[in-house]
Amino acid sequence: MKRAILATILLVLCIEAAILIPLLLFTPTGARILTAIRPAPTPTPTPVLTVQGTPPAIQSAATYLLDADTNRVLVNINGQKRLPMASTTKIMTALIAIWRGNLDQIVTIHQDAVDEVNKNDGSSAQLVVGDQIRMGDLLYALMLPSGDDAAIAIADAISGSPAGFVKLMNSYAHKLHLMHTHYDNPDGLTYLPDNQVDPNHYTTAADLAQLARIGLQNPLFAQIVELQRYVLPATSTHHSYTWETTDDLLSHYAGAIGMKTGHTMQAGYCLVFSAINAGHHLIGVLLHDSDNDPNQRFIDAQTLLDWGFHLPLRPPHQERSHGTGPS
Repeated sequence: MKRAILATILLVLCIEAAILIPLLLFTPTGARILTAIRPAPTPTPTPVLTVQGTPPAIQSAATYLLDADTNRVLVNINGQKRLPMASTTKIMTALIAIWRGNLDQIVTIHQDAVDEVNKNDGSSAQLVVGDQIRMGDLLYALMLPSGDDAAIAIADAISGSPAGFVKLMNSYAHKLHLMHTHYDNPDGLTYLPDNQVDPNHYTTAADLAQLARIGLQNPLFAQIVELQRYVLPATSTHHSYTWETTDDLLSHYAGAIGMKTGHTMQAGYCLVFSAINAGHHLIGVLLHDSDNDPNQRFIDAQTLLDWGFHLPLRPPHQERSHGTGPS
């Protein structure tokens, strides 16, 4: 009796198999079922710029080079060291103005904006007290000639005072996970006597590179930092202005797309830079690149970019060297 039952079960299974196999092999429904139960093939990793050899020697206190497409670090020398950042501060000032401000707001230039330049030996967009300028235009005054007067005017318009604006800056730094960045003013000047470093105004090259990467994802910010010259014609409410960029890399390196210079006695000459070549996008940071030569940062940036763009393309798992230094 048991043998008869077993034989019947086997017969039923054979009949079902005879029906199901053609169904699975030769019908759309079967193909979908097989696709669902068959493990997907392992995708081939996309080749990435891969560090090979030693990065070029750069004299800056901190050097950082980032593959912006993959967020992979190509060079990291003291990238986590807290350092003064000078006018690279204005990257955050510009982004907050874009994110939180009304770009069509008319901003009146007050005396404190002009005093910031005159009393602290700051860089100037030559703003005139009493002029009424659109917030969106002030962003060019901030980023191209690195106007400390524009930074104060923007801070006043958005938060009522630079001190109030600094609270926003530090709040955004925290939200963006820039855990080694802290701001004490919206322009990066140092107010302490005897060239002392402000202990409350610092960043790292790594944090700056990530902030630059975030900024370039905003079309307006990307358009501003790539521009070499901006002309604002006179109107009944303000004088005429012509603002030229301080970033010489834009006119000397093919593919450069920004973004910000900086200099104080405490910070030395600094540069946040970015370029695109052959479909690859790199972002770099140089902090305290030189004490007395403003051009060295541009030479070093070109050297780093040339090295980075000529790295070999390999699947990620084949990478041998990380190109990092002490951090």
